[in-house]
Amino acid sequence: MPTDPPQSGRTFQATRPVRLSDVTPKGRARLDAVARYLQDIGNDDAVDAIGRDAAAWVVRRTRLQVERFPVFRERLELTTWASGVGSRWAERSTAITGSEGAAIQATALWVHVDLQTGRPKRLPPDFDRVYGEAAAGRTITARLDHGDPPPSPAPLPWPARFSDFDVLGHVNNAVYWAVVEEHVDLSAPVTVVLEYRGGIDRGQTAGVVVDGNSLWIMADGSVAASARIESEGL
Repeated sequence: MPTDPPQSGRTFQATRPVRLSDVTPKGRARLDAVARYLQDIGNDDAVDAIGRDAAAWVVRRTRLQVERFPVFRERLELTTWASGVGSRWAERSTAITGSEGAAIQATALWVHVDLQTGRPKRLPPDFDRVYGEAAAGRTITARLDHGDPPPSPAPLPWPARFSDFDVLGHVNNAVYWAVVEEHVDLSAPVTVVLEYRGGIDRGQTAGVVVDGNSLWIMADGSVAASARIESEGL
């Protein structure tokens, strides 16, 4: 997968500090904070590039390759670009670097959906004109790789809070990374892949199944999302 911004085609940049609400008690940026950074710059780019159709995207998979975590008050530079396309989805890559040495490479698969039905639909007409050059003809699949959880007596309880739900009425994608933070001991360098399936709606009973370096977030007995640690520091 591409790790550097393209030599030609659209890129979008932003800067931001790591704030107090973004960090652990030891001062490193949490993964859910990083996920919000990615969500914000992706939406800002899409609004700037394709306008009202910017909201019609649902994240399907995110891969975070952390060489060094950002820390409190570090100034970050984020650069994002389209790194691949399919018929109804596209891949967005984002490079994060920091004034104190932070280095994260993020790759996210976003599915273009019909906001009325929630079903995938073809990419908007302007997509190739705006993002095609950066994607450079690279095609991607929307297939998910994580399997189902192992048999478990009962998932660990995880009560979703009112503040976890976004404007679409589902638990926001960044919140799932907070669950990873709660159940996995993280140290850089580390690569974590989170796959989203059905999501969590208001009123559903949520829980977590943990098995080694993998975890599954359940909603009423079905997998809402899953995470896997692909590599980690010793």
